[in-house]
Amino acid sequence: MRRPVRWLAGVLAGLGALLALLLWLQLRDEAPSNGQNGSPTPGPIAAMPASTAEQLARGAYLARAGNCAACHTARGGAPYAGGRAIDTPFGAVFAGNLTPDAATGLGAWNADDFWRALHHGRSRDGRLLTPAFPYPNFTLVTRDDADALWAWLRTLPPVAQPNRPHALRWPFNTQMAQALWRTLYFRPGSFEPDPALSATVNRGAYLVNGLGHCGACHASRNPLGGSGALDDAGGSALPNQPWIAPSLTDAAAGGVPGRSADELVRLLKTGVSARATVMGPMAEVVAGSTQHLSEPDLHAMVAYLLQLPHAPAPTPPARTQRPPEAMARGEQLYADHCADCHGAQGQGAPGIYPPLAGNPTVTMADARNLVRAITRGGFPPATAGNPRPYGMPGFDLPHADLAALATWLRAAWGHDATPVMPVDVLLVR
Repeated sequence: MRRPVRWLAGVLAGLGALLALLLWLQLRDEAPSNGQNGSPTPGPIAAMPASTAEQLARGAYLARAGNCAACHTARGGAPYAGGRAIDTPFGAVFAGNLTPDAATGLGAWNADDFWRALHHGRSRDGRLLTPAFPYPNFTLVTRDDADALWAWLRTLPPVAQPNRPHALRWPFNTQMAQALWRTLYFRPGSFEPDPALSATVNRGAYLVNGLGHCGACHASRNPLGGSGALDDAGGSALPNQPWIAPSLTDAAAGGVPGRSADELVRLLKTGVSARATVMGPMAEVVAGSTQHLSEPDLHAMVAYLLQLPHAPAPTPPARTQRPPEAMARGEQLYADHCADCHGAQGQGAPGIYPPLAGNPTVTMADARNLVRAITRGGFPPATAGNPRPYGMPGFDLPHADLAALATWLRAAWGHDATPVMPVDVLLVR
C-alpha cells in the first residue's frame, strides 16, 4: 500500500510544482496593481490627475491608431460598448465594454488596471485575457500612451451593456488553457528603439507592431494560434472568413515590395491607389483607423514595412495547363461582365476601377480573395480622400462559370497562376 501512496504523492507534488511554475510565469515582471498583490482596487477609484486637453486629444488619436472601435462596437450598437463577436479557430470571443459604466464597463477600473490589461493581458479581477485581445502587441505600448488612451476612454458616455460570455470550446475556455498559451507565446515587453534605424523607422515599428497590431492578421499563425513574425512572408487566413490577409513582405502576394512609399501612404489614407483598392476587412481598417492618422505617422509605418526583409521571388513554375473550354468560357464571361469597367486589357481606370492585369489579388497562390471579390463584390471604404468610392457588385453565377472566369483572369495578360476549380468557389461561397 505504501508504494501507490508514494506514487500518488509524487504525482500530486509534480502537479503542484507545475501549477506553481505556471503561476510564476503568468506573474513574472508584473507589478502588483495598487500594491495589493495584484487584487483589484476595493471601493472608490483613487483620485487621478486631471487630464489635459493635449492628453485627451492624444488618447483619441491613439484609439484611432489601434482601431479600438472596430472590435469594441457591435453592429448598430453604441460606440465602444462591446458585444461584437471576434471569430477565432477556437470559437467566438466577444469584445468588452470600454465605456466608463461602473457596472458593465471600465467605470470601476483605474489607470493601473488598464495598463495591466494592455501590458500583461490580465483583467482587473486577475483573469487572463484571451489573445483575441491583442495584448501580445499592446504590451509594447508605452505607459504614457496607455494613460492618454485611458484618459480619453473615460470621457466617453457610459453605456450600461453587460459583457457577453465568450463562446470558446473546451478546453480553450479555461484559464489553464490561457496560461499554457501565454507560457508558450507571450512575454510582457516594451518597445526598444533600434539604434541602427532612423527615428522615423522606429516610430513606424512602434505603430505597426504595437497599437496597429498589423501582425495580428498579416503574420502566419500555428495551429494553437501562436503568431509568427510580420516578415515571415506567411500571411494568414482570417478565421471563419473567406479572406486571406496576405504577407506584407511578399510582392507576389500584394505586399509592400515593389511599391513606392507615396503609393502605400495613399492606399492607407484613402483606400485607393493607382494600382490597388482595399476591400473586405482591410477596408474597415482604413475607414476606422489609418485614414485618420497623420501623414508623418503613415510615412513612418510605410518606411518600417519597406525596410523589412522581402520574401525571395518564387521560382517561375512550368506553364500551367488549363482546360480549353474553361478558358473560352472565362474569356466570354469577362467580356460580358467585367471589361466595361476593368478594360479589355485589364488596365482599369486609375482611382476608380483597379487594374486586373498584374494585380496580385488575381495571381496570389491562394485564390480566395479573388473568388470572394467576384462572388460578393468589392467595396472600398468611404474616406475623406475618396468620399464616394466606386464599388463592384457580386456576380451570382454558377460555380463552374465563376471558376472559369477566375481561371481565365489568372492566365490572361501574361499571368500564370493555377486554375480555380468549381469546388474552390463552393468553399468560398
